[in-house]
Amino acid sequence: MEVGVYIDGFNLYYGLFNQLGNSPGWKWLDLVALSRCYARWPQSQLKRVTYCTAKVNDPNNQAQTNRQHFYIEALKASGVQVVLGKFTSWARDFAMCNEPTGTPNPTPLVDDSNSIVIPRQLPVNRTRNGVLLATVLKREEKGSDVNLATHLLNDVLTNNVQAAIVISNDSDLKLPVAIARQRVPVGVLNPQQHPLAGDLSGSKDTGVGDHWWARIHPDVVLQCQFPDPYKGFRKPPGW
Repeated sequence: MEVGVYIDGFNLYYGLFNQLGNSPGWKWLDLVALSRCYARWPQSQLKRVTYCTAKVNDPNNQAQTNRQHFYIEALKASGVQVVLGKFTSWARDFAMCNEPTGTPNPTPLVDDSNSIVIPRQLPVNRTRNGVLLATVLKREEKGSDVNLATHLLNDVLTNNVQAAIVISNDSDLKLPVAIARQRVPVGVLNPQQHPLAGDLSGSKDTGVGDHWWARIHPDVVLQCQFPDPYKGFRKPPGW
């Protein structure tokens, strides 16, 4: 049985980051080895591994850009098909507050008297009622879910694969996964700690049947690492 694997790169990364954090030893991940560990159907053989991501482009963090570049090149050398989306950015105002990051429902910082001195280099405005607003640059990755869905359905509908594994917990993939289940067995791998999105679950007997769901276990991630170096590419420090 020839299996295609379709990976949402950022969903995978942030899901594993929530499980493993900044501890070393997991980010130099061999996606082909990981896919083989979870290809559960009898006589499964990987036909292709498609990794959908976007190149980071933060001008203030060149080291991050370099780390991703080396990882993408290592993936290509292993035979992974890398499909790139893009980042978009825009300015947005957010209310300033004194609570730590992540505090639910933080209290906006109010300055009715204009007594708070704001450094000139900070783009800060005040609303009519004195709430301080900081202008920040928002960046968002675009295209990975659409690219994943496109490659999944193209391979399934043209009979390029006989089974598929989707590595993501993005509920936006509900429809393409449902369509694929009508044609081939589909496994869904959840990289996150919280339960699989309800839109990606279902019955193992839907369509052609023999579907399954699983969570990626941190121990498997630690076992599925590239050697260092790998085909001329070195693991970034701290990985």
